[in-house]
Amino acid sequence: MSEKDLLSERMTALLKRVVERGPAGVACKVVRRGKVLYDGGYGLADRESNRAIAPDTLYRIYSMTKVVTCVAALKLYEQGYFLLDDPLEEYLPAFANPQVAVIGEDGNETLRAAAGPIRIKHLFTMSSGITYGGAATDAERRTSEIWVKSAAESDARSFAQALADVPLAFDPGTRWRYGLSHDVLAAFVEAVSGQTYGQYLKKEILEPLGMNDTSFRITEENRHRMCTLYDYDAGKLTPNGSNPQMDAWYDPNSRMESGGIGLISTIGDYSRFAQALARGGELDGERIIGSRTLALMASNHLNEQQMRDFGGDSNGFGYGLGVQVMMKGAAGGNNGTVGHYGWPGLAGTYMLVDPAEELSIVYMQQMMPNLEQETHPRLRHVVYGALD
Repeated sequence: MSEKDLLSERMTALLKRVVERGPAGVACKVVRRGKVLYDGGYGLADRESNRAIAPDTLYRIYSMTKVVTCVAALKLYEQGYFLLDDPLEEYLPAFANPQVAVIGEDGNETLRAAAGPIRIKHLFTMSSGITYGGAATDAERRTSEIWVKSAAESDARSFAQALADVPLAFDPGTRWRYGLSHDVLAAFVEAVSGQTYGQYLKKEILEPLGMNDTSFRITEENRHRMCTLYDYDAGKLTPNGSNPQMDAWYDPNSRMESGGIGLISTIGDYSRFAQALARGGELDGERIIGSRTLALMASNHLNEQQMRDFGGDSNGFGYGLGVQVMMKGAAGGNNGTVGHYGWPGLAGTYMLVDPAEELSIVYMQQMMPNLEQETHPRLRHVVYGALD
């Protein structure tokens, strides 16, 4: 049996099991050395109307946007516009003189000057001290307020400007914490390129790769193609319409172009992006980034403390410039090639790139919680197990 036939048999069976356990519908595309090994979907894009998953189904890719953002910024890096060690304040002055929030033994929060500036590399590696919102500290609560308002009131630059006033969670470069660093990176791209983030992406990545269905907005003409986002609870799926905030950033009237969660795409579009990365930055004669720059992106950049924060010691992954990188297969029971990299999205989407095999995997679903810890490793194992 050929690797394509074997993968088709195993992947189809896996996707059926995934749908039986959770999401209404799923899709996966696997390409190796220019050959499509699998391109299929199973289940429904919308249960209420019985609309099936289709090749042109649109998905909120959420944090898979981050990989696009990091590639976009690295294009400017390899053109000599900045160095990774440059202070962020040289490009976004609002981030000068950052402060750090310190929680005392009594639970009270005080502020002190940060030990050093936020550097551009800290944005890439999620080591800036800029976090997501929450309720544990005043800084987290302020971040939440800025985030919730951003869809209606902000663009990338004004959003970053507001975040600059919020104290950091730690001294830049000392820890790892997932947060809004890549949203600030999008504002940095605007400052360096002189274009809006959307304009820059369209010119430098989306148009060259023919990603015509990838954008920041759900337009009325394409709304019927959107995969419904479902909430999952004890085996029951409920449309997420009860929380309109989840789609607020994609509204046609929003000005926010989020570098962290903002893109909508199809599996075919995002697969073209992933294929370009797998081929060293080029696809169909269009080069979007250099292979050596991608090698830098897909190298572990975390120190020992940051690796503990990231959890890489237990699963064999490190973290590069916006992507997790597989360093030790045995640590996580992973049968993939050392050096493969990728990142997931909030609703369960996932991308993997393996330069050594010129392999890309793109998986789509729309469900929260996403059960990614059950699904994504199985996807990897099935694909790698079928390769010659």
